[in-house]
Amino acid sequence: MNVSDVSLDQRALDGAAACLRNGGIVAYPTEAVWGLGCDPDDGEALARLIKLKSRDAAKGLILIAGDIAQLEPWLAGITVEQREQLLASWPGPYTWLVPDNGRAHPLLRGEHVSLAVRVTDHPLVQALCAAFGGPLVSTSANRAGESPAMTADEVRDAFGDALVNDVILEGPLGGNPRPSTIRDLATGKVLRA
Repeated sequence: MNVSDVSLDQRALDGAAACLRNGGIVAYPTEAVWGLGCDPDDGEALARLIKLKSRDAAKGLILIAGDIAQLEPWLAGITVEQREQLLASWPGPYTWLVPDNGRAHPLLRGEHVSLAVRVTDHPLVQALCAAFGGPLVSTSANRAGESPAMTADEVRDAFGDALVNDVILEGPLGGNPRPSTIRDLATGKVLRA
Protein backbone atom coordinates (compact mmCIF):
# COMPACT_ATOMS: atom_id res chain seq x y z
CA MET A 1 0.00 0.00 0.00
CA ASN A 2 1.26 3.46 -0.90
CA VAL A 3 1.40 5.77 2.10
CA SER A 4 -0.19 8.58 0.07
CA ASP A 5 -3.26 6.36 -0.32
CA VAL A 6 -3.76 6.07 3.45
CA SER A 7 -7.39 6.29 4.43
CA LEU A 8 -7.57 8.19 7.69
CA ASP A 9 -10.01 6.70 10.19
CA GLN A 10 -11.00 9.67 12.35
CA ARG A 11 -12.49 7.45 15.04
CA ALA A 12 -9.22 5.50 15.35
CA LEU A 13 -7.23 8.76 15.39
CA ASP A 14 -9.48 10.25 18.09
CA GLY A 15 -9.09 7.06 20.15
CA ALA A 16 -5.31 7.18 19.81
CA ALA A 17 -5.25 10.88 20.75
CA ALA A 18 -7.41 10.17 23.81
CA CYS A 19 -5.01 7.38 24.78
CA LEU A 20 -2.09 9.83 24.58
CA ARG A 21 -3.94 12.45 26.65
CA ASN A 22 -4.70 9.78 29.29
CA GLY A 23 -1.03 8.82 29.71
CA GLY A 24 -1.05 5.90 27.30
CA ILE A 25 1.32 4.75 24.60
CA VAL A 26 0.46 4.58 20.91
CA ALA A 27 2.25 2.36 18.39
CA TYR A 28 2.11 3.77 14.86
CA PRO A 29 3.83 3.42 11.47
CA THR A 30 6.42 6.05 10.59
CA GLU A 31 8.38 6.76 7.44
CA ALA A 32 10.63 3.68 7.86
CA VAL A 33 9.73 1.59 10.94
CA TRP A 34 6.98 1.29 13.53
CA GLY A 35 7.23 3.77 16.36
CA LEU A 36 6.02 4.14 19.91
CA GLY A 37 4.84 7.47 21.20
CA CYS A 38 3.39 9.23 24.20
CA ASP A 39 2.67 12.74 25.45
CA PRO A 40 6.07 14.49 25.63
CA ASP A 41 5.00 16.42 28.74
CA ASP A 42 3.76 13.39 30.72
CA GLY A 43 6.65 12.23 32.92
CA GLU A 44 4.89 9.01 33.92
CA ALA A 45 4.17 8.10 30.29
CA LEU A 46 7.77 8.89 29.31
CA ALA A 47 9.13 6.74 32.15
CA ARG A 48 6.79 3.88 31.20
CA LEU A 49 7.83 4.08 27.54
CA ILE A 50 11.53 4.00 28.46
CA LYS A 51 10.95 1.03 30.76
CA LEU A 52 8.86 -0.78 28.13
CA LYS A 53 11.72 -0.49 25.64
CA SER A 54 14.40 -1.27 28.25
CA ARG A 55 16.02 1.91 26.94
CA ASP A 56 18.75 3.85 28.68
CA ALA A 57 17.00 7.05 29.86
CA ALA A 58 20.19 9.02 29.22
CA LYS A 59 19.75 8.57 25.46
CA GLY A 60 16.67 10.78 25.21
CA LEU A 61 13.86 10.48 22.67
CA ILE A 62 12.68 12.20 19.48
CA LEU A 63 9.83 14.70 19.34
CA ILE A 64 7.80 14.33 16.14
CA ALA A 65 5.26 16.84 14.83
CA GLY A 66 2.79 17.18 11.99
CA ASP A 67 3.97 20.72 11.23
CA ILE A 68 6.54 23.17 12.50
CA ALA A 69 3.94 25.23 14.39
CA GLN A 70 3.53 22.31 16.81
CA LEU A 71 7.26 22.52 17.66
CA GLU A 72 7.40 26.29 18.24
CA PRO A 73 7.62 26.09 22.08
CA TRP A 74 10.72 23.86 21.75
CA LEU A 75 12.28 26.01 18.99
CA ALA A 76 12.17 29.37 20.79
CA GLY A 77 15.67 30.79 20.79
CA ILE A 78 16.99 29.45 17.49
CA THR A 79 18.24 31.91 14.90
CA VAL A 80 16.47 32.88 11.68
CA GLU A 81 19.16 31.03 9.71
CA GLN A 82 18.68 27.88 11.79
CA ARG A 83 14.89 28.06 11.28
CA GLU A 84 15.43 28.34 7.53
CA GLN A 85 17.63 25.25 7.64
CA LEU A 86 14.86 23.31 9.42
CA LEU A 87 12.19 24.51 7.02
CA ALA A 88 14.30 23.50 4.01
CA SER A 89 14.31 19.86 5.18
CA TRP A 90 10.75 19.52 6.53
CA PRO A 91 8.44 17.80 6.30
CA GLY A 92 10.54 14.74 5.74
CA PRO A 93 12.83 12.12 7.25
CA TYR A 94 15.21 14.61 8.85
CA THR A 95 15.67 14.77 12.61
CA TRP A 96 17.53 17.78 13.97
CA LEU A 97 19.20 18.22 17.34
CA VAL A 98 18.20 21.70 18.51
CA PRO A 99 19.42 23.46 21.65
CA ASP A 100 17.10 22.74 24.57
CA ASN A 101 15.56 26.03 25.66
CA GLY A 102 14.30 24.55 28.94
CA ARG A 103 10.93 23.48 27.52
CA ALA A 104 11.75 19.75 27.12
CA HIS A 105 10.94 17.26 29.87
CA PRO A 106 14.24 15.84 31.23
CA LEU A 107 13.29 12.30 30.12
CA LEU A 108 12.67 13.56 26.58
CA ARG A 109 16.09 15.22 26.42
CA GLY A 110 18.01 12.57 28.34
CA GLU A 111 21.56 13.57 29.31
CA HIS A 112 21.85 15.94 26.35
CA VAL A 113 21.73 19.72 26.14
CA SER A 114 19.83 19.38 22.86
CA LEU A 115 16.51 17.92 21.82
CA ALA A 116 15.83 15.75 18.76
CA VAL A 117 12.91 17.09 16.67
CA ARG A 118 11.31 16.18 13.34
CA VAL A 119 8.34 17.23 11.22
CA THR A 120 7.02 14.10 9.57
CA ASP A 121 5.69 13.76 6.05
CA HIS A 122 3.75 10.59 6.93
CA PRO A 123 0.03 11.46 6.58
CA LEU A 124 -1.10 9.14 9.38
CA VAL A 125 1.43 10.58 11.85
CA GLN A 126 0.52 14.12 10.76
CA ALA A 127 -3.14 13.31 11.41
CA LEU A 128 -2.31 11.75 14.79
CA CYS A 129 -0.40 14.88 15.86
CA ALA A 130 -3.34 17.03 14.70
CA ALA A 131 -5.84 14.88 16.63
CA PHE A 132 -3.62 14.99 19.72
CA GLY A 133 -3.10 18.73 19.35
CA GLY A 134 0.68 18.75 19.31
CA PRO A 135 3.86 16.78 18.86
CA LEU A 136 4.44 13.38 20.38
CA VAL A 137 7.36 11.18 21.28
CA SER A 138 8.71 9.01 18.49
CA THR A 139 10.99 6.08 19.24
CA SER A 140 11.31 2.81 17.35
CA ALA A 141 8.94 0.05 18.42
CA ASN A 142 11.41 -2.45 19.81
CA ARG A 143 13.17 -3.37 23.01
CA ALA A 144 16.76 -2.18 23.34
CA GLY A 145 19.11 -4.24 21.19
CA GLU A 146 16.35 -5.75 19.03
CA SER A 147 15.33 -4.86 15.48
CA PRO A 148 12.55 -2.30 15.08
CA ALA A 149 9.07 -3.63 14.33
CA MET A 150 8.10 -3.40 10.67
CA THR A 151 4.42 -4.38 11.09
CA ALA A 152 1.66 -4.07 13.66
CA ASP A 153 1.92 -7.82 14.27
CA GLU A 154 5.62 -7.45 15.09
CA VAL A 155 4.70 -4.73 17.61
CA ARG A 156 2.20 -7.12 19.21
CA ASP A 157 4.78 -9.93 19.25
CA ALA A 158 7.46 -7.69 20.79
CA PHE A 159 5.33 -6.18 23.55
CA GLY A 160 2.37 -8.54 24.04
CA ASP A 161 0.27 -7.68 27.07
CA ALA A 162 2.46 -4.69 27.93
CA LEU A 163 0.41 -2.65 25.40
CA VAL A 164 -2.99 -4.14 26.23
CA ASN A 165 -4.44 -0.85 27.52
CA ASP A 166 -2.76 1.23 24.83
CA VAL A 167 -3.40 1.70 21.09
CA ILE A 168 -1.86 0.24 17.95
CA LEU A 169 -2.82 2.60 15.13
CA GLU A 170 -2.92 0.51 11.95
CA GLY A 171 -1.42 1.83 8.73
CA PRO A 172 1.40 1.38 6.22
CA LEU A 173 5.01 2.42 6.63
CA GLY A 174 6.17 5.40 4.60
CA GLY A 175 8.53 3.42 2.40
CA ASN A 176 11.85 4.91 3.51
CA PRO A 177 14.58 2.27 3.57
CA ARG A 178 16.04 3.46 6.90
CA PRO A 179 15.19 5.69 9.87
CA SER A 180 15.56 9.45 9.61
CA THR A 181 18.87 11.22 9.22
CA ILE A 182 19.94 12.91 12.47
CA ARG A 183 21.90 16.16 12.24
CA ASP A 184 23.08 18.67 14.83
CA LEU A 185 21.62 22.11 14.05
CA ALA A 186 24.46 23.98 15.77
CA THR A 187 27.35 22.20 14.02
CA GLY A 188 25.76 20.62 10.94
CA LYS A 189 27.37 17.32 11.90
CA VAL A 190 25.48 14.21 10.73
CA LEU A 191 25.07 11.76 13.62
CA ARG A 192 23.03 9.16 11.71
CA ALA A 193 22.92 9.05 7.92
